[in-house]
Amino acid sequence: MVKSAPAPTANRKPSKVEGLKEHSNFLREPVASELLQDTTHFSEDAVQILKFHGSYQQDNRDNRVKGQEKDYQFMLRTTCPGGFIPPQLYLTIDKLADDYGNHTMRVTTRQGFQLHGILKKNLKAAIAGMVKSMGSTLSACGDVNRNVMASPAPFKNRPEYQYAWEYAKNISDLLKPQTGAYYDIWLDGEKIISAEEKPEVKAARQNNSKSIVEDSLEPIYGNLYMPRKFKVCVTVPGDNSIDLYSQDLTLVVMTDEKGELEGFNVFAGGGLGRTHNKEETFARMADPICYVTKDDVYEIVKAVVATQRDYGDRTDRRHARLKYLIHDWGVEKFKSKVEEYFGKSLTPFKELPEWKYQDFLGWHEQGDGKLFLGVSIENGRIKDEGTLQLKTGLREVVEQLNLPIRLTPHHNAILFDIEPENKQVVQDILERHGVVTDPDKIDSLVRYAMACPAMPTCGLAITESERAIPGILDRIRSLLDKVGLQDEHFVVRMTGCPNGCARPYMAELAFVGSAPEAYQVWLGGSPDQTRLALPYMERLHHNDIETQLEPIFVFFKQSRKSGESFGDFCDRLGFDAIREFAANYEVETVAPPEITDDSDGLVEAMADSTTGAVVEESGGKEVAIANTTIASSKSRHRVSVQDDIYVKLKAAATSQGKPMSELVNKALEAYFENQA
Repeated sequence: MVKSAPAPTANRKPSKVEGLKEHSNFLREPVASELLQDTTHFSEDAVQILKFHGSYQQDNRDNRVKGQEKDYQFMLRTTCPGGFIPPQLYLTIDKLADDYGNHTMRVTTRQGFQLHGILKKNLKAAIAGMVKSMGSTLSACGDVNRNVMASPAPFKNRPEYQYAWEYAKNISDLLKPQTGAYYDIWLDGEKIISAEEKPEVKAARQNNSKSIVEDSLEPIYGNLYMPRKFKVCVTVPGDNSIDLYSQDLTLVVMTDEKGELEGFNVFAGGGLGRTHNKEETFARMADPICYVTKDDVYEIVKAVVATQRDYGDRTDRRHARLKYLIHDWGVEKFKSKVEEYFGKSLTPFKELPEWKYQDFLGWHEQGDGKLFLGVSIENGRIKDEGTLQLKTGLREVVEQLNLPIRLTPHHNAILFDIEPENKQVVQDILERHGVVTDPDKIDSLVRYAMACPAMPTCGLAITESERAIPGILDRIRSLLDKVGLQDEHFVVRMTGCPNGCARPYMAELAFVGSAPEAYQVWLGGSPDQTRLALPYMERLHHNDIETQLEPIFVFFKQSRKSGESFGDFCDRLGFDAIREFAANYEVETVAPPEITDDSDGLVEAMADSTTGAVVEESGGKEVAIANTTIASSKSRHRVSVQDDIYVKLKAAATSQGKPMSELVNKALEAYFENQA
């Protein structure tokens, strides 16, 4: 079960990172000094401060050679509220990826861009180039407010969306670090203003209230900044394209009958990061907190931030997020403390409609006579590969038509402000480069899936994610076809570690890296990301995917209610029923050759993966995973075949409407009869 909170922080020493922040001269050192050194990488102390500037130091594990220095490189992440990317900035990032990076651009699940493969010697030029094109990497990482998300749909005739984008930008400005270190280090002191912040935002930051650290260069953060990262989003009623329950702070735009802004509903306390075998770490959904008028929105944001700033755990970084503070205190105590900073009583939360997830792919009217096009980007990776020349195609569209872009929380991109007469121009360019613009032509499993980058550059990755999920989705699709669920789809997410960057704990089916080539399996999230998934299996080797998922899919087919989603089915039936059905189910699966761990065609016995005990607490909002176990139940045998034989076998099985295993068994039976 979830352990009790650690001992009071007053009796424990602050973590090392707290000391580094305190002595960094407001995020300058040791980054500024070490940047001047002729080395391939920064020290560990500098790396902690470098994060605040929007960069992570990484090494390419594919290139590791024993006895040689690591292949050090850097990831840069942009800060772009609501995912807004002006055309010139897009073209700059595209060029920087070629000049200094690995020739790809990665759309993140927080509506930003990441560039990978940048060398230390090119880091300053890359950041400077981005800033000079109205971009920024400041506070994209580190113990500060990260990129503020907003629903990406560019509806110009729906004022609630306009307000969401406006306040995402304003809150980003409000919570932006005020230190000049960023400009001192990367632009030699030249402060480039991409967009002037509103006077009311500037006034709110300096307002002399209890939320403010007086006489500080950082009036909201102070010299220690936040105990841990802080995530904010702004959305509109009913639109859960931004996974609102996974955020530290969510604002929901509330308008009157005329579409005029009245105020905001406030959620707080969401977060998905956790650590394997650390029961005190868990995924948690945000709670409704209050409603505030539009005049008080900046003060409530500051009050929530200040509560976390002053009472968040600075001794244990695994226990430092706002979700743990609310869990330890309870929602009512948290609201009481927020009231102290806010300076007035909190107003009750207002009723909201049901939340729905949308990805906004395909062509849409944006409400002002123009069009927008949502483009699916598999795993968020914009690159040229084979017949799919996505990077070149998007660049040509932006260059030719000067179109702005909004990145989506599902790591896709929306081209907008398209004149109707240019629709065919956009269509022709993209299709010529192999880009599918009709979402109905994209496999639905692929369309709704997400994966984090993981290997080879993420230092936290335990196993593969982005590079593994295409093959795993193909296998799941084949399995669904086999059991008669050809038209079924559900939300699948994968991460290479338990930190949850692709938000797996809100998915209907999720794979969370737990060991090399192995994953925890989580089931039961909702299609609209309004319910946490729960851990079903502690460790599943990727070779066992068919063996373990087939009985679950068959049970789903046999026992679902009319129109019931896979996630809702798993949540309704519960894991005991699913495991009981699976235990009595005989799997008949022939593994394709590329997923077997032998290459000699011999019979291979695969032990099932099983789970330890799982405890659910607090109404399903918090999950603790049990210690890893690798107990085995009855073994099932699998046969690998050569590529050309497998292709023929699959085609024959499909044409005859029979399982491949049936054809194999008949063929082997005939073979042995002839031998006799």
